[in-house]
Amino acid sequence: MKEELADLLRQALQSLADSESLSLPEAVDIQLERGRGSDHGDYASNLAMRLAKPAGKPPRELATALVERLPVHPHVDRAEVAGPGFINFFLTRDAANAVIERIHREGDAFGRCHHGAGERVIIEFVSANPTGPLHVGHGRGAAFGGALGNVLEAAGYDVHREYYVNDAGRQIHILAVSVLIRYLEHRGESIAFPANGYRGDYIHAIARDLEAEAGERYRITASELTDGLPADAHAGGDKERYIDALTDRARTLLGTTRYREIVDASVEAIRHDIEEDLAAFGVRYDRWFSERGLVEAGAVERALQRLESAGTLYEMDGARWFRSTDYGDDKDRVVRRADGQTTYFASDIAYHLDKFERGFGRAIDVFGADHHGYMARVRASLAAFGHDTDRLEFRLVQFAILYRGHERLSMSTRSGEFVTLRELREEVGNDAARFFYVMRRPEQHLDFDLELAKSQSNDNPVYYIQYAHARVCSVLRQMNERGIEHDLDRGLGAIDRLTEDHEQSLLQTLGRYPEVIEGAAISHEPHQIAQYLRELAGGFHTYYNAHTFLVDDGALRDARLALIRATRQVIRNGLALLGVSAPERM
Repeated sequence: MKEELADLLRQALQSLADSESLSLPEAVDIQLERGRGSDHGDYASNLAMRLAKPAGKPPRELATALVERLPVHPHVDRAEVAGPGFINFFLTRDAANAVIERIHREGDAFGRCHHGAGERVIIEFVSANPTGPLHVGHGRGAAFGGALGNVLEAAGYDVHREYYVNDAGRQIHILAVSVLIRYLEHRGESIAFPANGYRGDYIHAIARDLEAEAGERYRITASELTDGLPADAHAGGDKERYIDALTDRARTLLGTTRYREIVDASVEAIRHDIEEDLAAFGVRYDRWFSERGLVEAGAVERALQRLESAGTLYEMDGARWFRSTDYGDDKDRVVRRADGQTTYFASDIAYHLDKFERGFGRAIDVFGADHHGYMARVRASLAAFGHDTDRLEFRLVQFAILYRGHERLSMSTRSGEFVTLRELREEVGNDAARFFYVMRRPEQHLDFDLELAKSQSNDNPVYYIQYAHARVCSVLRQMNERGIEHDLDRGLGAIDRLTEDHEQSLLQTLGRYPEVIEGAAISHEPHQIAQYLRELAGGFHTYYNAHTFLVDDGALRDARLALIRATRQVIRNGLALLGVSAPERM
């Protein structure tokens, strides 16, 4: 309806411009919002106020002229000028009723629009380092990124979902040496585990698999590995210095081939676990992009060479720095260390350059809130390459904090003391996990209440919504058990019989669904879908408790059944965007 009203205003504006030779912008963005109460109409536009200055007319005078030139529309009862120059549209009852026929006609496609016009968008999300299983903090980014991709697709965008695998760099060497030490322990060596190593049962599992496959291939003695190294933290030393020396020693003793085999086995085992976990969570990707592949293909060096040629790099203290302050960052950034190794940021530069060279019109990075400092430096690198930085958007996701009763549970990957996403899913189920993760803006703090997520009560929002869907299914089962057939055509023809306040409210709410999808896509906020579904479910439950659907009056019965079946369809459509199921029995 918004599109049709916008078209009416566009025609009226063209008519006015032609008749009075007004000088107006060639492209006018016509905005319409839902009216604030029945006295203000169903929709309102501020078009006249926005164009008053270029048109050379007072806003109310321009609004009046536009209203006088509006074409007739079967679903528009009247248009009025209000306040300083708003144009308020009042729709006929048929307009609200028509949405039921449209829902039944379009089914699973109802609510989808062409706002995105096929624009290619890449969403990078989760991208957790392959150094351990996903924990519940990562789950929020997974649920948000998955839902955002679905919402953008529903709004007509061509969406590409990507996971950036950080399989190069220092943390991977720490992972490899952690696995090596556990492997050597299984072969009878006694080695103090490094304070900065990765702990947890998953490290033991990788080491056991490595031992089963390779036997003695990686066997070295504890003294060979640790003698002469600087002291670790538990001996009063520097844990960072110790772990780096330990990884260097391991590489020297094992040689390039054997050491690389341990790295590959460790990363592959954890990456496979992450892929399985996300797939079971209903989150899919179009590509798993390897940082190591980026480095080995020379993309990082090529990106740095372009920056070098542009005069944006300089040397200081033996390192190579990017002049990111020239492009809005708060300080310059190292891209090559004094030892010649490129930094994580250098890989980030090459990766984001690659995104736009692949032809994506827009890139969305879903990062954890602790990555706030990355935004300015990545935008600075794109600006140095001449790209429009407005095409890159960051969404920062606060890690959800999990509580079991009053006990806050740890999220530390390095210590090994954390609740995995898999454990959360097994306890509360995929549906509750995905809905709870996306029911607020990602930037907002989220305490994940396990007990609420598992409860079958109206206080549990996902249960409340799914129960509305199941209740409609229950009514339809009762209809079949009683031998009643639903004549949908008769029901659609009798929609004007739905005069109860609860019915009119439900009709209005259903009609808003396409606008909610468009709004969620524009703002990149899937939680708008979750909020809408709670409102729709609330309207249905109120209607269910106040009225009987399987009444003796056949036409009224069919009309009410058409309404609740349409409600079921919209609930199912909305839940699908969030990655949540719509059960028929509860």
